[in-house]
Amino acid sequence: MLSALSHPRLINCRRLFLRNYEIYINIGVHDFERHAEQRVIVNIDLFIPLVKSTPLADELVEVVDYDFMRSTIAQRVLRGHVNLQETLCDEIANAMLSHQNVRAVRVSTEKPDVYPDCKSVGVEIIRIKEI
Repeated sequence: MLSALSHPRLINCRRLFLRNYEIYINIGVHDFERHAEQRVIVNIDLFIPLVKSTPLADELVEVVDYDFMRSTIAQRVLRGHVNLQETLCDEIANAMLSHQNVRAVRVSTEKPDVYPDCKSVGVEIIRIKEI
């Protein structure tokens, strides 16, 4: 995964991030998972070209607002049940890439309460826009 972050398309990009964002969502393929929300931890890295993220007037409209990440995740949670973390990751990544200024994204989700003998189980995806 580290090699993807050194991709030439990410040169001259600013990285915005959201760390350890805790949500409760109805997720899972098992019957017992379909009737109760589970805790999921979401991490996002957005890569935005410096020319689209370097403010000249120190104004919020000149950058990608952090609220974009949080509100996009909240909107997904409101849509209801998702079976797989892979699907959740893909949907969040696609939504992040829909922002015109985002060139690339890394999204991970973790379910920390699945197994008692490990910290979490999760999924990560890295996507770079084709231009």
